[in-house]
Amino acid sequence: MSILTVTMNPSVDIAYQLPTFKLDDVNRVSNVNKSAGGKGLNVTRVLKEIDEDLTATGLVGGDLGNYIKSQLDQGAIHHDFYQIKGNTRNCIAILHEGMQTEILESGPTISDVEGEAFKNHFESLLKDAEVVSISGSTPSGLATDYYVELIMIANAKEVPVVLDTSGESLRQVLLSGHKPKVIKPNVDELSQLLGRELDKDLNLLKEALQDSLFNGVEWVIVSLGSEGAFAKHNDLYYKVDIPTIDIVNPVGSGDSTVAGIVSGITRNYDDVALLKHANVLGMLNAQEEITGHVNLNHYEALFNKIQVRGV
Repeated sequence: MSILTVTMNPSVDIAYQLPTFKLDDVNRVSNVNKSAGGKGLNVTRVLKEIDEDLTATGLVGGDLGNYIKSQLDQGAIHHDFYQIKGNTRNCIAILHEGMQTEILESGPTISDVEGEAFKNHFESLLKDAEVVSISGSTPSGLATDYYVELIMIANAKEVPVVLDTSGESLRQVLLSGHKPKVIKPNVDELSQLLGRELDKDLNLLKEALQDSLFNGVEWVIVSLGSEGAFAKHNDLYYKVDIPTIDIVNPVGSGDSTVAGIVSGITRNYDDVALLKHANVLGMLNAQEEITGHVNLNHYEALFNKIQVRGV
């Protein structure tokens, strides 16, 4: 049995590192990094690095789609994407003077035929899946309740889903009768869902997670950035306290945390071990320059410093 990761709107991520960035001028770049991107593929790489058995799927098209597949082949990552007529997108990050300026293409528009065909493709992949991880946004052309349909298919096969998305896609799932096993919003996304401003006050968060919107979701894990996480598992509540670390690149840390959640489920970890495992991987990603990469040499030391307490 393996993990199935789903990335519906992947990208080729291009990172330009510049000492300074000048508008309306020529900027020459000597250090360029290109990688298979998208939240789900960040999850995929970390799962591979912690030696989980997995298959990556989603939608790819054109030369950039082929580039993504070749990148995964180089990393010995098994994949089975559905091929679309449109071209996979580029996403550019310009790293300059301690800042990050992003230029994100919206990506291809998916036809109704392609959307329906992927659902069949997804269902066929579930026969070997123990857990499904769905990450990121849906591309143009797919309905906002598209993830509801994927979760319905997975639930019918009794394959639990870890969902990491936001906005209307997440709202549609929570309003439906087809719930994932886990969601992982941050405080801002939680505020948007509930239509009221929330901060990191534990009593407010506990009250917020009792909202009927989250009925039927076994795990709600709320990222609190440098302050760790707040989690609800059925009727139990936890605060995760993490140590201070030197952050090199925080991009992809949430995806690495998702990889830890998925991995913890497949390994049947108890609540405390799952939360510590997930947060360690998120922190390890933040300590590396490369997005979706962890150095497991530091795993044990960080794991032992994380505290999980009931609230």
